[in-house]
Amino acid sequence: MPHIIIEHSEDLPVLPQVLVEKIHNAAFQSNLFDLETIKTRAISYQQYLLGAGGSGFIHIAVHILAGRSIEQKQMLSEQLLECLKTYCRASDSLSVNIYDIEHEIYRKN
Repeated sequence: MPHIIIEHSEDLPVLPQVLVEKIHNAAFQSNLFDLETIKTRAISYQQYLLGAGGSGFIHIAVHILAGRSIEQKQMLSEQLLECLKTYCRASDSLSVNIYDIEHEIYRKN
């Protein structure tokens, strides 16, 4: 845990694999997770519409087991957003959201 899903327009100013690595490392640097538990992946979109002036978009969804404080989630989302800003254009739409996964219903093999 966590599962980090990066959804993005196909015309990124950075290679998707580089973005995956940078976000993966930023999540580790939050000191909330062990490196071997972080799972990061990216999904590229060819068809999308953005508001006026948008060049592209990146949205990061972070799914973590419930139990972290609001302050920890805020710190994580801010850290990931700052990482995105480093590698993206000012005209890109950037967003991050943290989702809790309930222990009682989460299953993995």
